[in-house]
Amino acid sequence: MGSFSIWHWLIVLIIIMLVFGTKKLRNIGSDLGGVVKGFKQGMKDGADQVEAESKPAATNARTIDVEAKEKS
Repeated sequence: MGSFSIWHWLIVLIIIMLVFGTKKLRNIGSDLGGVVKGFKQGMKDGADQVEAESKPAATNARTIDVEAKEKS
């Protein structure tokens, strides 16, 4: 009684397809896929940024050591 059988889920899926239509469901699926891809890319970029910030400054920045001379 607590769980549905496969036939219940198939009937629910058919009703959803009749109500929304396959084209609308396909658009929703592709939009949801784009959101998931964007989220994964953002998480990857955030992890890369944290990793770059945690490196020591000497390896992170380009420093040029020069000697200043007076102009005569």
